[in-house]
Amino acid sequence: MKNLSFNLEDLIQIAIGAFALSIPISFSEEAWIISESLPAINLLFVIGISLIFITLYAFQSVFGGNVNKRVNIFLLRICIAYITTLAVVALVLFSLDKLPLLTDPIVAIKRVLVIAMPASMGAIIVDGFDKE
Repeated sequence: MKNLSFNLEDLIQIAIGAFALSIPISFSEEAWIISESLPAINLLFVIGISLIFITLYAFQSVFGGNVNKRVNIFLLRICIAYITTLAVVALVLFSLDKLPLLTDPIVAIKRVLVIAMPASMGAIIVDGFDKE
């Protein structure tokens, strides 16, 4: 198994994976509408589900279930994957003029978080492709 440090290649893989799954969802009017009406508790649940599943995938597929001596890099990978996903989704929504940060920042944040749920899975899966 290769050394599981975090490098530019990993960051690019995460961004590509997030981009691949955020594109079709970002073009969906349903995602825009859901984001506008989603209560805060459900939004927190969406964030939680995203983090739980990318953590589980990274634990099993990227780290092979062995994080005992690499907890810091494991947690760093999860944080970077989610933050990168949020940035990629925001960039995609901005390019589609569907990120109303100045006019309705709450809706903008909700849209990013809703679309980041599936995009974060794409990000961590692509990141895990070359780990063996």
